[in-house]
Amino acid sequence: MQHPIRVLLVDDHPVVRKGLAACLGRAPSLAVIGEAADGREGLRLARSLRPDIVLTDMDMPNLNGLGLAAALRKELPGIKVLVLSMHSDSDGVLQVLQSGACGYILKAAPMEELIHAVEQVCAGRNYFSDEVARVALSRLVTGQAPHSGSQLTPREREVLILIAEGLSNKEIACRLDLGVRTIETHRERVMRKLNIHSIAGLTRYAVAKGLISLPGHFAAEPR
Repeated sequence: MQHPIRVLLVDDHPVVRKGLAACLGRAPSLAVIGEAADGREGLRLARSLRPDIVLTDMDMPNLNGLGLAAALRKELPGIKVLVLSMHSDSDGVLQVLQSGACGYILKAAPMEELIHAVEQVCAGRNYFSDEVARVALSRLVTGQAPHSGSQLTPREREVLILIAEGLSNKEIACRLDLGVRTIETHRERVMRKLNIHSIAGLTRYAVAKGLISLPGHFAAEPR
């Protein structure tokens, strides 16, 4: 008899984790072997439990889903990653693929679809919710390319990297020997050019583009 797929759940909302665990646990093909509240804890559990797949939320504190996927791709490439999100934007698809994850499914998807997605990813295929794939295809057909960092100036790119590393405007100003107001202006321009208006979004973008691999303080965390 084939062993069930071993799933590690990573989500910062306990109610969501418990609901997912209860529903996935009813599927004979799956077995939930652990739960984590953020990407940092998820990576630690992945190291010890060695699941077949990590089902992770995209937006989380400490280490988000894309950062977790990038870390697993580097350290434990045999573990598949399926990202959960409430958003169906086409840039998210690109970021998920660049992070090393194998799929992107919406939280609004039926449980049957989620189970199917887990099975497909573990079988070596990519999986994207229909709505996500449709949005991405529409953007491709209309010639609207995903956000490109090439439109940023070298200084804006430098500021973006420091923002993604968690530095405040004041800390960035000290690092670059510039005024705080100047840094605020650069930050506004970066957000406007990339059409990304949150620090979490800029961090995901930087990880997906390879500008940073992981939060610096975490990359050297001992096992």
